[in-house]
Amino acid sequence: MKELNIALLQLLPGSSWEETRGIGEEACRRAKERGSDIALFPEMWSCGYRIPEDPARLKAMAVARDDEKIHSFSRLAKELDMAIGVTLLESWEPSPRNSLVLFDRKGQAVLSYAKAHTCDFGEERRLTRGEDFPVATLETAAGPVQVGAMICYDREFPESARILMLRGAELVLVPNACPMEINRLCQLRARAFENMMAIATCNYPAGQPDCNGHSTVFDGVAYLEDLPGSRDCCILEAGEEPGIYLAKLDLAQLRAYREREVHGNAYRRPELYHPLTDGDIREPFLRGDRR
Repeated sequence: MKELNIALLQLLPGSSWEETRGIGEEACRRAKERGSDIALFPEMWSCGYRIPEDPARLKAMAVARDDEKIHSFSRLAKELDMAIGVTLLESWEPSPRNSLVLFDRKGQAVLSYAKAHTCDFGEERRLTRGEDFPVATLETAAGPVQVGAMICYDREFPESARILMLRGAELVLVPNACPMEINRLCQLRARAFENMMAIATCNYPAGQPDCNGHSTVFDGVAYLEDLPGSRDCCILEAGEEPGIYLAKLDLAQLRAYREREVHGNAYRRPELYHPLTDGDIREPFLRGDRR
């Protein structure tokens, strides 16, 4: 298997959907010209991560997964022979969801994911939460790869990545819309390290409210047999500027590493982990706005 080329579309949205779609389509074409196998957008690209307070306006801004606005990226994926992870404020009941749809190189939707850990301490409390962490086989020019997703705040819960690892994910796509500072970057590094899987995060650049770029790819490989000590598993960190940032993921190296190293599911003790599914919340973690 050759390297898997991942393009992070760290871009500013337009002032309208038509402008935003045009920006996105042009970026996908440029990513393909540079050899990309997968192109990933930041969080809720369809609306530029805008969440109106008015419920009627919020619903009006949402789009269905099979809407022409999203289906245009299905056709584009097929035309370019490249997978595209497009993000949207998805029409849903009782309120919209924060979602990702991954189209494969034939334009088929192979993975749909809705953000499970919505930021209920902020404006995302107006959204419906997702209920699962699916993993799908993505056929690429580099061969098949097992892909899952987290969206922004999901990465702050190790359980999200752990479930994806247990379900076989090799690559996790993470659309994002927040400041990526050292602690959040460390979270992504830890999720990749402890699960021996690659994590590709696409953030909005500086200029988008409360965002600063620093999209990243961590390949999850901390040790190589011919190198003393450990290596930095960050293979890409963008700056703050808008751009298309490419990373080459060596899947053969990752798979060989997963077959020999000690992390992931090799030595877990799940019989001891019952408190993880205990829904009781005690001080100091009580919050009045928790759903």
